[in-house]
Amino acid sequence: MKTESTTHPALEQLKQHFAVLDDLKQVSSLLSWDQNTYMPAGAAQARGQQQATMSLIMHQRITDPKVERWLGELETTELPETDAALVRLARREYDKATKLPADFLEAFAKQRSKAQQIWIEARQKNDFSIFSDDLKKVFDLSRQQAEYLGYDDHPYDALHDQYEPGSSAQRVKNVFEPLRDETVKLVKAIQNSNVTIDDSVLRQTYDESLQEQFAVEVVKGFGYNFEHGRLDRTVHPFAQDIGKYDVRITTRYTRDFLSSALFGTMHEAGHAMYEQNIADAYYRTPIGASVSLGIHESQSRLWENLVGRSYGFWENAYPRLQELFPQQLKQVPLDDYYAAINTVNPSFIRVEADEVTYNLHVMIRFELELELLSGALLVKDLPEAWNAKYQEYLGITPPSDTLGCLQDVHWSFGLVGYFPTYALGNLMSVQLFEAAKAAHPGIEEDIRQGTFGTLLGWLRDNVHAHGSLYEPQVLLKRATGSELDAAPYVRYLNRKFGQLYNL
Repeated sequence: MKTESTTHPALEQLKQHFAVLDDLKQVSSLLSWDQNTYMPAGAAQARGQQQATMSLIMHQRITDPKVERWLGELETTELPETDAALVRLARREYDKATKLPADFLEAFAKQRSKAQQIWIEARQKNDFSIFSDDLKKVFDLSRQQAEYLGYDDHPYDALHDQYEPGSSAQRVKNVFEPLRDETVKLVKAIQNSNVTIDDSVLRQTYDESLQEQFAVEVVKGFGYNFEHGRLDRTVHPFAQDIGKYDVRITTRYTRDFLSSALFGTMHEAGHAMYEQNIADAYYRTPIGASVSLGIHESQSRLWENLVGRSYGFWENAYPRLQELFPQQLKQVPLDDYYAAINTVNPSFIRVEADEVTYNLHVMIRFELELELLSGALLVKDLPEAWNAKYQEYLGITPPSDTLGCLQDVHWSFGLVGYFPTYALGNLMSVQLFEAAKAAHPGIEEDIRQGTFGTLLGWLRDNVHAHGSLYEPQVLLKRATGSELDAAPYVRYLNRKFGQLYNL
C-alpha cells in the first residue's frame, strides 16, 4: 500500500462530499443537544420536524449515485493508508444507507416513535403487556433490518456490527462466557464474606452547586477541555460531540446521593476527551469519528472506574472533597469513603449497578436479545425469562416489570445489538490501562499526585488520535499487543474487590 499523499479527482470529490455531510451531522447533533438541555417543551413538535428534515437531507447525500461512482474508481486504485481508510469507511456508510429501502426506514421510524411512547406508559403502569405487541414489532423489524444488511452466521451479527464494526455474536460469546462465570463466582464470594460495607456516607444531603464545583475541578484536571466543551444539566446524562472542537457533557445532580453526578461526570468526560483528541487532520472526514461504541465506552469507564474509583486518586482528591463538605465528610476516614464508593450490592437497575455486577446486567440483555431475535424466546414471555436470569446470575428477582424488563429505553428505540458494547468497553478499559502503565510505570504515582497528563497523552497517541483509521480490533491490538480478552478484567476485579472484602 502506498504511504505518500496522493491527488485523485474522485478522491477530492468524495472528501468534499463527506465534509458537507459531516457539517450536517454536526448541526443535527447541536439540535439534539439543545433538545435534551435547554429547548422549551413547546418546541418539541417543531424540533422533530427539523430533525426529520436533517435526516432526509443526510440520507439523500449519502445515497447520491455519484458516491458509488467515486468509490468504484477509488477501490481499484492503490491509495495511501489514510485515503484507503477514508474510502473503506465511506463504502461502509454508503452500503448501509442504500441497503435499507426508504419504505422500510419510514416504517421502522414510525414504529420506534410509537414504541417509545408505549414504553413510557407501560413503565408508568408497571405493566409489560401494554408494551409487548409493540416490542414484538420492533424485533420483527430488527430481524428484517438484519436481512437487508446481510450477515454470515446470525442476524445479530448485522445489528451488532452497526455499533461494534467487525464484531459478531460469537465473538461476544467467546469473551462473555468466562467473564460471566468468573463474575458470578466473585459475587457469591462477596455475598458470603464477613465484610459489610456501609455506604450511608454517600447518602447525605450534598449541595448541588458544590457538587458541580468539585466535578468541574476533577474533569478539568483529567484533561477535559472547557475551551471546546461545557457541562450542563439534563435528565439522562450524555456526551454530545458537535465536531471535535465542540464536545459537550451533561450530568444529573442528586442532593441525597453524592456518587450519581460525581462519577457520571467523570464518565461523560471520558467520552468527551476521546472526541476532543481525534487528530485535527481527520476533521470533516469519515475518519474523524470514534471507531466503535466499545472503544468509546472503554474511555468513559477507564476514567470513571480505573482512575475515579481508585484509592490513589482519592488520596489526592479526598481532602478537597472534605473541604467542600466538612459536615458530611470531615470525620469520615479515607478508607471508609473508598469502601463506600466501591461497595458491591446486586441490584435491579443496570445504570445504578456497581463495578462488579454491572457486566452481568449487560450479559443478561445480550442473551435475551439473541433468543428474541432467533425466535427461541417469545416477546410475551420476556418478563419471566428476565427474572429467571436475574435470579441465576445476581441472586435477586425483580419485584416488578418497571424494575425488570421495562427499565431500559434501548429496545423501544430499536437499538438491538447495542448492549454488549457496554461490557466490551469495560474489558478494553483494563487492557488499555495496563498497556499505558507498562509504557509509563509512573502513571499510578501520577494519579496519587493528581496529575493525569501522561495517561491522557498515552490514550491520545494510541487511541483517540486515530479516530476511525483502524478497525476496532486492530486499534486495540496496536495499543495493547493483545486481542480482546476478559482475563485482565477478571484479574482486576478479583484483586480490587478481594482486598475490599477480605476474600
